[in-house]
Amino acid sequence: MAKQGEKRGENWLKFLGTAGARFVVTKQLRASGGLWACLEGVNVLVDPGPGCLVRCLNSKPRLDPTRLDALLLSHRHLDHSNDINLMMEAMSEGGFKRRGRVFVPGEALEEDPVVLRYVRGYVEEIVPLKAGGRYQLGPRVGFHTPITHQHGTETYGFVFETPKHTLSYITCTLFFPELAKAYAGCDTLLINTVRLKGDERKDIKHLTLDDARTLIRAIKPRTALLTHFGMTMIRAKPWELAKKLSEETGVEVIAARDGMRHELK
Repeated sequence: MAKQGEKRGENWLKFLGTAGARFVVTKQLRASGGLWACLEGVNVLVDPGPGCLVRCLNSKPRLDPTRLDALLLSHRHLDHSNDINLMMEAMSEGGFKRRGRVFVPGEALEEDPVVLRYVRGYVEEIVPLKAGGRYQLGPRVGFHTPITHQHGTETYGFVFETPKHTLSYITCTLFFPELAKAYAGCDTLLINTVRLKGDERKDIKHLTLDDARTLIRAIKPRTALLTHFGMTMIRAKPWELAKKLSEETGVEVIAARDGMRHELK
């Protein structure tokens, strides 16, 4: 249900950070706070990385964690999960108001968990994600996790659905052909585009600019947003790369910026 100051039909994204890869995050060349999505007035925070709470409170206008309805975690790596416990505590007003739901891969809850046991009781529910799972966030808002990503740890992307919009978010993964089918049918597409180019190293399981181009051409969304940039992408000026992709694909392609708000069309 929409809260004070929110309208039921509001649909927008706020980028609390666009950093990807360890050096960009640890040097804070870009912020790493994750993504706040307001979908039909339901507030969802995706991948609260380092500095998430600070980015929320310093946002203009300020984003109040106590108005969050859900936290989503794509995987347990620190650039995505570092502030998950802090945001659970902030969402529940220090644990005094048990509220909000948390959706995370099972690995985030198991041995060496990133979701600490002592904060789990602060929220209404913790839901383990699985490939092909479908989940409800509100009467008019749901999401599903269509496929397991190839990222070295249990990782999922998200397809959010409202009466007006379908938003696919391809989080961290090595490219594989099934991605395009799994995230097809959306009007807005988010892609974690960490690398400018690929190489022969097998341990770096992230999407490149060429991968993003392939996915945009195959999925054909109305708008594509690139985010989660590594050093090579930042050096190459992602806003210029996005403009070129727009010309090549005929799709509006936008390079996200820290603090950018994007209204879903």
